[in-house]
Amino acid sequence: MAAATKVLEVTRTQLISAPPARVMQLFFTEADLKGWWQASRAFAVPRPLGMYAIEWESTDFKDEILGRLGGAFHGTVIDFRPGASFFLADAYWQPPDGDPIGPMALEVQCRPHGNGRQTMLTVKQSGGGEGPRWERYFSIMDRGWQGALQDMSAYITREIERTKLSRESRT
Repeated sequence: MAAATKVLEVTRTQLISAPPARVMQLFFTEADLKGWWQASRAFAVPRPLGMYAIEWESTDFKDEILGRLGGAFHGTVIDFRPGASFFLADAYWQPPDGDPIGPMALEVQCRPHGNGRQTMLTVKQSGGGEGPRWERYFSIMDRGWQGALQDMSAYITREIERTKLSRESRT
């Protein structure tokens, strides 16, 4: 009998100062993905069986276990609920060097908060694997998602302010 595969997961929650529909858009618009997630390229289709692929420039430094970071993350959108949630399956991280890590799942939920102008965002990434590469990847992603969601919050705050200033200059 085969040994059970260990399930690793990272769950992060962040309050974002934008309505749920706008927060969902942040995951599917290339300009937004470049703005908050520092993606170099992105192709994301917000519908069931849509492609989801994000690429980052390779880092100059090498992690002692994973090698250079960056590379690409890709999967298939299995479930998409506009303004509310999406679920990716068969997701893989393709590092710049070495073998991919996957399959994994990514689940994103956007819940209205306060007066509906804010969103409580929850991101959960999980995968069944074992060994030092899997453990190191999820250790990095634990900190990575925390930083990415903080960057998302700062990005949307800047975008809202920029939009306000643009509107004011037209009046």
